[in-house]
Amino acid sequence: MKIDGREYRALWQEGQTIKFIDQRKLPYFFEIFTASTVDDVAYAIKEMVVRGAPAIGAAAAYGMALGQKNPETSADLLRSTRPTAHDLFYAIDYMTQAIDYRQNVFDAAATYAETIITHCKKIGENGEKVIKDSMRILTHCNAGALATIDYGTALAPLRIAHQKQKKIFVYADETRPRLQGLLTAWELYHEGIPHVLITDNAAGYFMRKKDIDLVIVGADRIAKNGDFANKIGTYEKAVVAKENHIPFYVAAPVSTFDPKLRDGSQIIIEERGRQEITEICGKTIMPEWVSVKNPAFDVTPKKYVTGFITEEGICKK
Repeated sequence: MKIDGREYRALWQEGQTIKFIDQRKLPYFFEIFTASTVDDVAYAIKEMVVRGAPAIGAAAAYGMALGQKNPETSADLLRSTRPTAHDLFYAIDYMTQAIDYRQNVFDAAATYAETIITHCKKIGENGEKVIKDSMRILTHCNAGALATIDYGTALAPLRIAHQKQKKIFVYADETRPRLQGLLTAWELYHEGIPHVLITDNAAGYFMRKKDIDLVIVGADRIAKNGDFANKIGTYEKAVVAKENHIPFYVAAPVSTFDPKLRDGSQIIIEERGRQEITEICGKTIMPEWVSVKNPAFDVTPKKYVTGFITEEGICKK
């Protein structure tokens, strides 16, 4: 992504440190977070300095490189940060093998990151085929370059379609409570892609009005039968899309598929803290006596999915 004339990735290596665009500060401030230890990387993942399943995987790969002297301890620490995203665990296993085979671990982590970027570009090229000229597309959460190092998953087909001069318009759900839809809007603004940000509970209104032709979302973990976990609110978007006969696609690399899970009932759903709901930008918006529940993800059954857009093609089974 290009910011103020300079190209940036969501994270990158500089010497023995890992640099992250601090996504907690966007879109108001553009700041860089520096990690020099595996503990710093674990903090970055848990506190959502970095977010999005593929980017979390890449962060974990670099975290394992920083913690290579104590690989088991490093792996346990990183696994404990966010339980839902499969890419995190996939990357840790990948790096554990690299350490076992005495590979240069920073080279291995860099290879992992470059592979994600290549896969996301292919997802864009494959997904662009389902986007027709003048389509209006809804997306939920942020599955762009910020979430994947570069290109994105759900946003990659939109980027490629825009580059091919297809006229598209994007509806971005705000995605409470973390407002990741605002990050989507920020990316689309810098890409020059026409868009609007809408409240989460307005999506059904626009679908019923026939203002939306297609839905594309990302995923954090996909079970063997095709059930998948994504940011909270995805399930209801899928149900309403099916009710209104709107195609619903999931864009994700193969590393997000978890063949060990039979179905979505086995996906662990992360519960996050109350402050994400009771505060916005550090300002309290609810009294202390308000009780909240904050599941970070929900599970959407396969029956609502038109197809999975991967680097290997579009899978409908």
